Amino acid sequence: MSDSRTYFLKPTSVRHFTKPPPTSVPPVKPATLAQEIPTVIPTVITTFTMTHDVAESLSKMDISPLYTSDKRGSDDKGEGTTDSPFKTPLQAMRHWGKEPFPTIYVDTKEEGGEPFSVISQAQMKKLTKVFQREQSKADGKQKKDKEEAEKRSQNLEESKSVTITEDPSLPAATVTKINKLEQFRGQRVKVYGWVHRLRRQGKNLLFLVLRDGTGFLQAILTDERCKTYEAMLLATESSVALYGTIKPVPEGKSAPGGHELHADYWEIVGRSPAGGTDNLLNVESNPDVMYQNRHMWIRGENMSKVLKVRHAAIKAFRDHYYERDYVEVTPPTLVQCQVEGGSTLFKFDYFGSEAYLTQSSQLYLETCIPASATCTVSRRATAQRAPTQDAISPNTRTSRGNCPSSHSNSYWKRWKI
Repeated sequence: MSDSRTYFLKPTSVRHFTKPPPTSVPPVKPATLAQEIPTVIPTVITTFTMTHDVAESLSKMDISPLYTSDKRGSDDKGEGTTDSPFKTPLQAMRHWGKEPFPTIYVDTKEEGGEPFSVISQAQMKKLTKVFQREQSKADGKQKKDKEEAEKRSQNLEESKSVTITEDPSLPAATVTKINKLEQFRGQRVKVYGWVHRLRRQGKNLLFLVLRDGTGFLQAILTDERCKTYEAMLLATESSVALYGTIKPVPEGKSAPGGHELHADYWEIVGRSPAGGTDNLLNVESNPDVMYQNRHMWIRGENMSKVLKVRHAAIKAFRDHYYERDYVEVTPPTLVQCQVEGGSTLFKFDYFGSEAYLTQSSQLYLETCIPASATCTVSRRATAQRAPTQDAISPNTRTSRGNCPSSHSNSYWKRWKI
């Protein structure tokens, strides 16, 4: 027996309507009603529950204001509180990260009143535009970095199928150092070294600056030689072996030594960590980072010149002594008694006994006088306070020559340079 009755939904069963329900509801067929009631009712309940939870969460959320002070604040160490404010309102916006921003307070301009006042609407509007530009640039950079990462990943996969071999028809390469390359211009050579710098130009050109301790060399890799898997992963401080011909640089161009190596083959000897030295040192590194990584810093052109200048100065002193028949001796650097003053000694424990770093080698040089005229270039240390750390660290000194016998005039003639 079929059911011919008509069913109506009660408007009062839906509680989240913001508008009053219609006065008349069209009839619903039994089959349609049976299908829609199980779907409609849970949806209504779920929507009501989510709306209630969001409202409850918002009511419990405590959005604290952010404080800034141009006099007492710090953008680096500030926390946005009254005790530790930011220096600029823009930094407070960066700290919050997104719009809308909480109330931002700045230094008050009224004398004797509250220390903080709400930022003006004009200034807030101006800084909001600056924040939006920064966010736009950051989003663009993030998008670009993502595209470059995807492209690099694709190139890496393609590079695994690229291999290079040395051309057996080429003449044998002469192994040499970078500082000897001028005499090998026009010839095929093999040079070992570290990748000091690298620069890519498209897919088919790679410039390298090689360093081997004797100098710097610019090298050029082209075509398949810069498409291999090893070439794609190449980073600074990787050790490589380059084969190629030494050619003068084109007119109007410059390169170390006035020449460059056009590579026809190369090998990776040792791969450096990803990113090379750029992960440790770059133009934005602060002095503390440079001091902690000084072993990497001295590999650069400028810092390595400090070592060379030091070498030249010490060599000049030694040459002066050798030309005048002095004998260089190496006095002890650890002593058990003071030489000049007890307050300036570095004291330490030496296998249970007190010992000091020597301050002067004069006493030991005088004991060697009967054997020969002596000199020394050695390390000394004093514990005197100084404004810089370098002044209290051990340093290299050269002691004047000690002659077995001489009078004042002959002594100064002997030392005349």
